Amino acid sequence: QVQLVESGGGLVQAGGSLRLSCVASGSIFSINTMGWYRQAPGKQRELVAVVNRGGSIVYAKSVKGRFVISGDNAKNTVYLQMNSLKPEDTAVYYCGVTTPLSYWGQGTQVTVSS
Repeated sequence: QVQLVESGGGLVQAGGSLRLSCVASGSIFSINTMGWYRQAPGKQRELVAVVNRGGSIVYAKSVKGRFVISGDNAKNTVYLQMNSLKPEDTAVYYCGVTTPLSYWGQGTQVTVSS
């Protein structure tokens, strides 16, 4: 099993920045992909950015050029740097991994005010 703990959410004005962190523990050797997903009220959870074991990264079109996913293997941590935030980025952000089983963190709220 893999345990995930997110941090770094909060309230920010449009145009601002936030950095989310996700620390993984447990069977981290089995992780194939690790990334960020978000779920806005009344909407389905969607991919934001994900990186695989080989280092390939996929971004959602809506965040490309504004968000950057990165990792620190020594700390078993993945980050999501979010710049030029927009009100439509408001959501609960979840860290998720596949092993190929899926594991999720508890989520962290990001609210962008206009």
